Amino acid sequence: MTAPGAGGPGRSHLPLRPLWLCRGCAAPWPCAPAKLRLAREYAGNRVALCLYLSSVLHDAATDLHLLDPHGAPGPQQLFDRFIGWATPSRPGVEPESGRPDGGPAPASGTPAGQDSASPS
Repeated sequence: MTAPGAGGPGRSHLPLRPLWLCRGCAAPWPCAPAKLRLAREYAGNRVALCLYLSSVLHDAATDLHLLDPHGAPGPQQLFDRFIGWATPSRPGVEPESGRPDGGPAPASGTPAGQDSASPS
């Protein structure tokens, strides 16, 4: 079994810790090839992908802060680098509930936008 984000033969796109650079291309990890591989490996299971990326984000934040407490990336930068790419926003798409506020879906048989307690 290959590690998540590993590259093909001879080209491993795994993180070099504690620097969190790609072993294969020296880009900040996860690099583009690692992201593609991770997306393929976790296809259909975005929750598992985000859990994995959250754990490596935690490790990277610790490692990078220990290396350079004053120059380490901030929380938003780390989120964008490790998790943001895996959770693309889609403008104009409402949450699964169909409500713009993301609240729970209306009770079965109740049209969206109407409260089930309100008279018809």
